Amino acid sequence: MKIHWKKLILCLIIPLAVGGLSAFLTKDGMEIFKTLNKPPLSPPGKLFPFVWTILYIMMGLASYIVLVSKKPNTLGLIAYGVQLFFNFFWSILFFNKQMYLFSFIWLVIMWLLILATTVLFYRNTKLAGYLLIPYLLWVAFAGYLNFGIYLLN
Repeated sequence: MKIHWKKLILCLIIPLAVGGLSAFLTKDGMEIFKTLNKPPLSPPGKLFPFVWTILYIMMGLASYIVLVSKKPNTLGLIAYGVQLFFNFFWSILFFNKQMYLFSFIWLVIMWLLILATTVLFYRNTKLAGYLLIPYLLWVAFAGYLNFGIYLLN
């Protein structure tokens, strides 16, 4: 399999840029987050950037695999873009606006979009679908944390 370096780099940069810009815009909200009551199993805040970076790289690789496949899945790539949009705005809603219930609803929609993207990517190339499973699981866990924070605060 020939690597299309420009496409690969672009596919990696897009989710990393979405995550990086969102993190930059919400950095002040992290101070408030530290003061919130959190549900059991809440990981330390320092873990989040590490996990998200890995997930964004896996997302970028999955999108690249679909993009350069013999028959790129246009609907899958559209779903991917839409879920990235939801991903970007979730942290702003949660951290900056402190709209915990609304951000949970937003996250549920995002999870459904990720599920749709995972299925569409899997139908295109199994590996691309598999690469999104950790993201799907992490966002489900984030939903638990988000809803717990809503209930406790």
